[in-house]
Amino acid sequence: MDLGLTDRVYVLTGASRGLGYATAECLVADGARVVLSARDPDGVVAAAERLGGPGRAVGLAVDLTDPTAPERLVAAARDHFGRLDGALVSVGGPPPGSVASVSDEQWRRSFETVFLGTVRMVRTVAAELSDGGAIGLVLSTSARGPLPGLGISNGLRPGLVGAAKDIADEYGPRGVRVVGLLPGRIMTDRNRELFAATGDPDRARAEAEAGIPLRRIGEPAEFGRVAAFVLSPAASYLTGVTVPVDGGALRGL
Repeated sequence: MDLGLTDRVYVLTGASRGLGYATAECLVADGARVVLSARDPDGVVAAAERLGGPGRAVGLAVDLTDPTAPERLVAAARDHFGRLDGALVSVGGPPPGSVASVSDEQWRRSFETVFLGTVRMVRTVAAELSDGGAIGLVLSTSARGPLPGLGISNGLRPGLVGAAKDIADEYGPRGVRVVGLLPGRIMTDRNRELFAATGDPDRARAEAEAGIPLRRIGEPAEFGRVAAFVLSPAASYLTGVTVPVDGGALRGL
């Protein structure tokens, strides 16, 4: 199936590695061009080079806590490629810990990055898009069900789903789509860190896999292919929803 991605241009945040980079790989493989962003200058430049360099991908070091970051990324897409068709907004996961154990300062920092940084980015991009534009938000299955030991994520992710629905409603009449993506256990650096934090990563992985109907941890490319489809014109009637990519782990119908 032709996804219709040829020469379309997308901005991806948190994309020097992990789910953002996996999505960028899939977009570029189908003919799109991308602006990658991350906080690490060397990492994001190297990621862009791996995707083909300036003709296909450019990298820009930004921090989404900076209020000017979204406008800089939009400008980079237009300056380098002459257009903007959408974005994938991904930010690093907040620190682990139960709601009762994390500090006020951890909540404040996480709100600035995970929540406000995401909302600001989506709001800015949505205002720049025209008919056919699409935005994907990389959230978490914690948006539908709390995950043990991830209290901040359990608190912030459901709010982002509500914000995404609100933006989807507002910009839908302009033909702009907004979709939330809910990755489950995908083998990224984030999940490796969570497994390692238990003190017995092999056991933690085995226990996680036992709770997944497919009985395995997902690969980043498996998420990237779903995200690329959601952002593409092939998904033109999909908006205002959340799509789990979790091997069947969520139990809700």
